[in-house]
Amino acid sequence: MKSRSQRYVVTLMAVLLSGCGKDGTGSPAAAALASATDVVTIEAKLEPLATSLEAVGTARAKESIEVKSRTSNIITAIAFHEDSLVHAGQVLVELNAAEERAALAEAEAVLIDSQSQFNRSRSLYTQQALSASQLEQIEAALNTSKARLDAAKAKLADATIRAGFDGRTGLRLVSVGSLVSAGTVITTLDDSSTIKLEFSVPEAHLYLLRRGQAVVAKTAGLPDARFIGKVTMLDSRIDPATRSIIVRAEIPNSDGRLRPGMFMTVLLEGDPTPALLVPEAAIVPEQGHTYVFAAVGGKVERREVRTGRRRKGEVEVLSGLTRGEHVVTEGTQMLRDGDKVREVPQNTTRAAGL
Repeated sequence: MKSRSQRYVVTLMAVLLSGCGKDGTGSPAAAALASATDVVTIEAKLEPLATSLEAVGTARAKESIEVKSRTSNIITAIAFHEDSLVHAGQVLVELNAAEERAALAEAEAVLIDSQSQFNRSRSLYTQQALSASQLEQIEAALNTSKARLDAAKAKLADATIRAGFDGRTGLRLVSVGSLVSAGTVITTLDDSSTIKLEFSVPEAHLYLLRRGQAVVAKTAGLPDARFIGKVTMLDSRIDPATRSIIVRAEIPNSDGRLRPGMFMTVLLEGDPTPALLVPEAAIVPEQGHTYVFAAVGGKVERREVRTGRRRKGEVEVLSGLTRGEHVVTEGTQMLRDGDKVREVPQNTTRAAGL
């Protein structure tokens, strides 16, 4: 016979087991484990997405030169102000031209004499008083005199330095009375009405580039400004060392805010193409791989995916997911493959404070 204590234990066990099967699935702990987890999901949608490319480059003037002297001489006058607009042909600097004027006067006198001799010789030739060879020699002397006059005029013109195009002058690097030699830099001249922005693009993105393509440029010197331009030229070669191509874009600069030499960042966008997009929050990186949790039939499936292009808050999925599937965007770190879930609309979770 069983003792009183043994009968009590048997009775207690019977009571505990009366509300559940042998596997214990009806217990409160088991029920909690089997309950579904509320998750926020978003449908993977196919939307047009433009490929963006960012590069850096240097601003250059439409036309840019260093104004130099072509001869060794003394500066007698400076006719420009620093950082001022000048027009094509405007006098910038005058050099001492006394010697050049004297040489010009001499060349003119020689030409007059040569012309007079030629006229007399031609008259004598018609009278057969002069041979054809003699007339040719006199004519050659006349042509030489004309050439010497042209050379004298050119040397005199070199004594006056003019602007080659409309533009803005830079710093003045000489003074009146300075002796300058050939090649001495006097100032700079830039036509910045249009800025040429040159930058490098990897050859892998060559398919994105085309003439006329819009670009958006920024510079740290003008942090709140955006400058709109377009691609005007692609280099004919790929640099074999860097595997990149030089691209030139032109940006209107009528207000003169941009200056040559500025460091600028430029953004290009290709033509939009369809892309399967999911929120960045749905992407789970792990040990060099990328995963998402897809909600299918009340459970989650841990899927490895391959990602592509990005835009603010969204990522393109190239493989591992199909259009219309739902991906978990909140609480992914607590999920495991095969967990039971209950999808909750995003606006509902926000209202509930989840």
